[in-house]
Amino acid sequence: MTTRKLYSEELVQLSESLEEMGNLVEASLKNLFFSIENKDMQLAERIVADDRNVNNLERSIEAQCLMLITTQQPIAQDLRTVSSILKVVTDIERIGNHASDIAELIQQMDHKQLERYSGHLQPMIAASREMVHEAVSAFVARDQKKANDVIASDDIIDKLFDKVKNDIVIHIKEDRSDAIESLDALMLAKYLERIGDHAVNICEWEIFRETGTIQNTKVF
Repeated sequence: MTTRKLYSEELVQLSESLEEMGNLVEASLKNLFFSIENKDMQLAERIVADDRNVNNLERSIEAQCLMLITTQQPIAQDLRTVSSILKVVTDIERIGNHASDIAELIQQMDHKQLERYSGHLQPMIAASREMVHEAVSAFVARDQKKANDVIASDDIIDKLFDKVKNDIVIHIKEDRSDAIESLDALMLAKYLERIGDHAVNICEWEIFRETGTIQNTKVF
């Protein structure tokens, strides 16, 4: 097998590992729905435990990327691909961390219904999960158009976050008996907003991979 063919196969394997990592964090966000709806404490604990699998995959992918960079001397296009994957796995790992943080907050709140604090929290979870799915899909498929669509959709998350903040302020004014849980709900929304930001980052790295440009700045 030629060196070039072997290198191409290693890039495909990297892409598959990254997709697997993305599927894991998307599953965690999906499980948040069921945990909240069914007040399932064990499922919330599983989300926290699954974050370790995401971390292990991140380390494995990083090691593969560094091996390729240090031993294969990739051409510019391939170097952009490997560099982008290195960045993207960091964003996916952060998404997994935030999903775990949200699961812990849900446990602290004793699985109280989120609608008590804001009717926009569940839509935020759904929107952030969709963004993660579309962002990873855009990167794996090398789809710049989809990447730009995901970046534009971040406005939805930002607007929902503003609505959640307003709802929680009103809730605290009307009922101070659970102010601590209200702040936990606000923190939960903040984590969801950050998940949206990481999905945007993934898409920006896809654009960089194809163009050599990140946030309108030509890198190489």
